Parts: sequence; structure tokens; C-alpha cells
Amino acid sequence: MQLKPLQDRVVAVKEQPMETTKSGILLGNAKEAPAYAVVESVGPDVKTIKKGDKIISKNYSTTDVKIDDKEYIIVKEEDILATL
Repeated sequence: MQLKPLQDRVVAVKEQPMETTKSGILLGNAKEAPAYAVVESVGPDVKTIKKGDKIISKNYSTTDVKIDDKEYIIVKEEDILATL
């Protein structure tokens, strides 16, 4: 199933945050930790984000959706903090 975002929204596949650093240091889970995701599709009004971009957004600004055991987020373009 393909999610098709409307207006200035972006659909992305949620990535799990790293639990350890490359050197083996364990990282904790902060409540305000940013959400990492890979963009699956973009709405017609999105100007700067494209399919395949890795994005960072605040957890509270996304809508979480689970379809066929895959976790997606839907977020407005203005709530995306950065691309990687």
C-alpha cells in the first residue's frame, strides 16, 4: 500500500535511533529525541524535500502510522528540522 501525502506533507519510513555509538558507548532514550526517517513520498506543495532524503523531525510534530508491519510518519514540511 502506498501512502500519498496531501499538500505540504511528507510520508517517511521511521528509523530506529542508534542505541550505541561506533565506539560502543550506550545511548539513553530521551523523550524529546528527534525522529529519524527516510522519505517515501512527498505532497504536491513540498518544495525542498524529495524522495530518498533522510530527515530529522521532532517526535511531537509527526503522526505515526503502522501499515503492514512498517512504521511511517507523516509530517508537515515546516516541521522537518534537517536532512542528512
